[in-house]
Amino acid sequence: MDETAYRAARGAAVPFTCVFEKAIAAGCATCATSVRRALAEREAIGCTSPTARTNCTTLAALLQERATFALKLAPGVPLPHAETMRLACGGLAGVRGCVAPGETDVHRLVAAAQARFGSLAELPWHDVVASIVAWRIRRRSGGGP
Repeated sequence: MDETAYRAARGAAVPFTCVFEKAIAAGCATCATSVRRALAEREAIGCTSPTARTNCTTLAALLQERATFALKLAPGVPLPHAETMRLACGGLAGVRGCVAPGETDVHRLVAAAQARFGSLAELPWHDVVASIVAWRIRRRSGGGP
């Protein structure tokens, strides 16, 4: 399947992509509102709740905005995979540490953050950004040739 056909099939199977798709696929988080679809030997993760997707989009934008200086991100430049993972997994870990240690469900985590702080913008960003900076992508094992 060529890439254009894959994107068309993905759009039909998953109309609303999950904002934290890479974090969920990597096992950094789970989500009660996510749905997984297998497409052409790949996996697509979508969101079944427009409200949850809006909240997650807001959180992801705030994570990127607040961590831009610390991660030395260039504005307007697409993020490499490693930085996307760092923002998603490290950011969710930071929010988890501030709101609900042990909670892995993104939807419940965002709801708990909004309930505790009144707004996602009021999170203790110093602690969240420190978690983003400290998070490292898992290295592959050295079992290859």
